[in-house]
Amino acid sequence: MVDTSVRSAAGANLPTSAPEPLASDLCWLLARASHALMTELTAALEGSGISPREHSVLATALTGDFTQTELARVVGLDKTTMVVTVDELEAAGLAERRQSSTDRRARVIAVTDAGVQKVKEAEEVLDRVRDEVLATLPESDRTVFLRALGQLVCGRLAEPVPCAHPVRRRA
Repeated sequence: MVDTSVRSAAGANLPTSAPEPLASDLCWLLARASHALMTELTAALEGSGISPREHSVLATALTGDFTQTELARVVGLDKTTMVVTVDELEAAGLAERRQSSTDRRARVIAVTDAGVQKVKEAEEVLDRVRDEVLATLPESDRTVFLRALGQLVCGRLAEPVPCAHPVRRRA
């Protein structure tokens, strides 16, 4: 019998394909990949004092003036998780809630100088992990994989459908 397993980052033997019937279950595959990647990113960032979620919020906030609600929608977090995240970022001195320059009633999330530096530091770590993860795919498949995943996320799966029991977004 041929061993078709690979070693995980932790050294455990893992199968190279998902068990049936999960091998064709898109939800299971995406959830499993997302959880494993988020765990690896969280571990890689542990010494930097920022989580992948906090990085996503800060990096996105750097691209424009977003209210907390707008930022939650763009990043893909529920409102409660966004409030907690921004509270944590404020407490760490990485972001501030400031009055909008276009609407006095609105408050936008502004990244502090310390937050900008933290994003730069985190991006080096995140880039390294991303490259390591993608290196497990043949080079010719990497761009195709990212493009296809991007099309799903920005196309058909861009917005959740109405649901009686919506799933919380806490990534």
